[in-house]
Amino acid sequence: MLILFRLLSRLPLVVLHSLGALAGWAVFIASPNYRALLRANLTRAVGPKAARALQWHAAREAGRMALELPAIWCRPIPDMLKLVREVRGLEHLERARAAGSVAVITPHLGCFELVGQYAASMAPLTALYRPPRKPALRPLIEAGRGRGMMKLAPADLSGVRQLLRTLKRGENVGLLPDQAPQNGEGVWANFFGEPAYTMTLAARLIDQPGVTALFVWAERLPWGRGYRLHISPLPRLEGDPAARAAHLNAAMEALILQCPTQYLWGYNRYKTPAGVKP
Repeated sequence: MLILFRLLSRLPLVVLHSLGALAGWAVFIASPNYRALLRANLTRAVGPKAARALQWHAAREAGRMALELPAIWCRPIPDMLKLVREVRGLEHLERARAAGSVAVITPHLGCFELVGQYAASMAPLTALYRPPRKPALRPLIEAGRGRGMMKLAPADLSGVRQLLRTLKRGENVGLLPDQAPQNGEGVWANFFGEPAYTMTLAARLIDQPGVTALFVWAERLPWGRGYRLHISPLPRLEGDPAARAAHLNAAMEALILQCPTQYLWGYNRYKTPAGVKP
């Protein structure tokens, strides 16, 4: 698998994205369960009429997300970073780095794998990581993500402690705030109008002294031209854990609706984790 990814990484990004678009449409057509999940999630966000118009675009972008991974994980880091054509809001990141630690908050929007690599090219960054269900994929994913100054922390209590220690050292952390947490690590909060079990970790990290939280996402440009990074301050999260989770989800909703076709609608965001009361 690693050899295949290295071979694919030599292809131009426009070829990878073209192959990804075909793969995304093929899966959308062939898998009724995936098609139903994508449609249902997209409908929650934009309504049935807009969902019908956008569903093929969303399936295409999901395929591109999968086929761009070889370029992000296997190209030499300087070559991979050249894919970033523009950065909007870089001043927010520069101010945050000057003030202390940065919590890089990245939803499943656009090329989220690129965001951690970009942030880690400037300073050490530790990202929360949940190993894949298929053990055979673990060496590939860990080799792709854990490059340069990027470190991985397991998505459990030990990993949370590792992130907190990282912030106390004045270093940066990253996490996907819309990833369904395990039992005891989240609360129920509305996400596009329906309860979703939402992590409380993001608010805990932001509360640490000297930490600035930023939304960072990488927009996929057309015709394989690369990516445009968007950096913006995370709105202040206030109240109890449930209120903070609701504020975080609302902020993510606004972010996702800036480019709804590039959100990972095929992810089962509304599942009930084992042991959690529905």
